[in-house]
Amino acid sequence: MASTSHPQLTRLANSVLQPGFVGTTAPDWVRRRIADGLASVVLFGRNIESPEQVAALTASLRAENPDLIVAIDEEAGDVTRIDARTGASWPGNLALGAIDDTALTERVARDIGRQLREIGVSLDYAPSADVNSNPMNPVIGVRSFGARTDVVARQTAAWVRGLQSAGVAACAKHFPGHGDTSVDSHHGLPRFTADAEEIARTALPPFTAAMEAGVRAVMTAHMLVPAHDGELPATLSRPIVHDLLRGQLGFTGLVVTDGIEMSAVSGPYGIGGATVRAVAAGVDAVCVGGESAEEATTVDLADALVRAVLDGTLPEERLADAATRVREFAAWSATLTRQPEPAADAADIGLEAARRAVRVHKADTGAALPLTADPHVVELSATMSLAVDGATPWGVAEPLRALRPGTTSVRVSEADLTAEPGLLDRVALTPATGRQLVVVVRDAARHPWMSQALTGLVRRRPDALVVEMGVPAGEQLGAVHLITHGATRVSGIAAAEVLVGTD
Repeated sequence: MASTSHPQLTRLANSVLQPGFVGTTAPDWVRRRIADGLASVVLFGRNIESPEQVAALTASLRAENPDLIVAIDEEAGDVTRIDARTGASWPGNLALGAIDDTALTERVARDIGRQLREIGVSLDYAPSADVNSNPMNPVIGVRSFGARTDVVARQTAAWVRGLQSAGVAACAKHFPGHGDTSVDSHHGLPRFTADAEEIARTALPPFTAAMEAGVRAVMTAHMLVPAHDGELPATLSRPIVHDLLRGQLGFTGLVVTDGIEMSAVSGPYGIGGATVRAVAAGVDAVCVGGESAEEATTVDLADALVRAVLDGTLPEERLADAATRVREFAAWSATLTRQPEPAADAADIGLEAARRAVRVHKADTGAALPLTADPHVVELSATMSLAVDGATPWGVAEPLRALRPGTTSVRVSEADLTAEPGLLDRVALTPATGRQLVVVVRDAARHPWMSQALTGLVRRRPDALVVEMGVPAGEQLGAVHLITHGATRVSGIAAAEVLVGTD
């Protein structure tokens, strides 16, 4: 391997990688790589069983390097790692943007930061600073504070201030803005087709606001932005990373990639090729391990960087500069975690925010709310983006059952309906005969099958109560239409409380 005969280059290469790993204790290979220069690791839901376990894990890793960057992708909301098994204890960005109370957003982010700090996390890959101007966006959606640039900018700044006041570094993503796209970069290459002037006016202000709020890390997007580079995705583009982010916006902090194994960049270039191109473009740290969490991947990427320096593809000065930025960020984030711990907020701050985010629309003044009897709940469930843990619980049926134990429910997917076209008659309408019907959807407008199923149910049961737990778009169907702006655990509780009249 290239790394065995070039130990100094290997240390530089290791220092710019941010790998994930499998297990709830520190693997031996991670310890060895830390000793050989690895400066960062990333935690995922698979690494988390309990706060005490994660705290012990991070402490054991930092025994190898006290300044080790321990990162996590904890947006709260639908994208959660620490609550992946239960559903998030805080609403996500869209809910906070709907409320648009920066003081509340700071409190929520501070509470998230306080809990991350307690388990040893020093860098959170959040918040999403994307302006979700395309309601059909398959990967951002409720992860964004909304469709208005001004709302997203002030909410992004508040989230950064709140998280960092708790001693955890924030990371604004996905530069230069992933909100106006129609392809999920986990699977393909999105295109952001706006011209440079429109990008500067609509997509960049939230990143500028994050910088003004003190953010020291920015994550790049795996998408093509022809206004700045017609050939390479933003993560691999020197005109975007070096010229736009560093030059035009003046960002001097850490630039980190989105997961480098995602198909938008690994498909055309391979993981190793994408890694080399990203660092050459001006990126400082390469996130890997969401799907490639083996030692061999980390070794291969380090080797790819070393070979690129040796063959002249990657200037050694660029690799050394990236390593220096990582060390500087590690030292700064370590001092951040040693600042006085903030006072704990109200234990139910997440639920308080979720309650404030619920919007209720009634088709007529005679609409039945609150529920007067135990309802039947039908949850229409779509396949989520890989950014969202598919095993994370969501919905309204369970929290509603906690308030009304006689509640019955069924969850139906597109595959279910395809296999049995008359399924909704059997599992949705028949059990709801003589009872109130609650239909729960998640981004209904983005899924034609879900929109069609919802329309059919409401046509036959115009008294149905509809709960939208995704991005609200299109017609507000149902005698009562609730919008939670997210599918978190607390959002489900808040919706259930409205339905039974305990809000």
